[in-house]
Amino acid sequence: MPGLPDFPAHGTLTFAFDAALKGAPLPAGLTATDPAEAERRFAVYRNNVATSLIEALARRFPVIRRLVGAEFFAAMARIYAEDHRPTSPVLLEWGQSFPDFLAGFAPLKGYPYMADVARIEYARGLAFHSADAPPMDPVRLAGADPYALRLRLAPSVRVLHLGHPAVSIWLQNQPGTAPGTVAPAGAEIALILRDRAFNVPVRPVTGAEARMVEGLGRGETLGVAAEAAVAADPDHDPQPLLLYLIGSGAITDLQETE
Repeated sequence: MPGLPDFPAHGTLTFAFDAALKGAPLPAGLTATDPAEAERRFAVYRNNVATSLIEALARRFPVIRRLVGAEFFAAMARIYAEDHRPTSPVLLEWGQSFPDFLAGFAPLKGYPYMADVARIEYARGLAFHSADAPPMDPVRLAGADPYALRLRLAPSVRVLHLGHPAVSIWLQNQPGTAPGTVAPAGAEIALILRDRAFNVPVRPVTGAEARMVEGLGRGETLGVAAEAAVAADPDHDPQPLLLYLIGSGAITDLQETE
């Protein structure tokens, strides 16, 4: 339109704006009433964006922050945010790649469990914000044939197979606990769900218990899933895990089949 200045295409401007947030020169056409003030004012905006992203990551991964310290976490989060920008205005969806980032972050090479701890924290966020599903009345289980029952798990239920004792480390670094306790060696499995009180506990489970939960999630009948768990570990007792799922409200429905 005659009389209006030429502006770069939206994609070009967006790329240049994001680059400027990371320290590159200001995008073409970006100015202020006093052009000499443009750089100073943009620096304030650049700092606010970086600080907001660092704080968002700290809220999502509080145990990682506690493990490495606030100062180290802020520096690390700034590096992560430069190359892993949010792709949605919903910051809940941001940070999925943070565990893999930690796994490849050279200063943490001697702490390989960090990535698994971060996986627990990210999964807890997803579980907390998962879809609502009213818990099933446990009376419906009375007298039913377990080989004819398919139980529906709540959307919040997740099982994480971890290569390090990340569940123990996560539990030892909760508010009110004393950090620094030595965690056991070896892999662990986490069962994560949102309970009736909207808490998101992290429960360490055995391979047999994980097999049972995963079987139920795949649509196996209760009898088949429990039988497979016992096959994995002859000492496994399905009842405590089933009671835990019922008590937490993690079973939302059942279907009886022949």
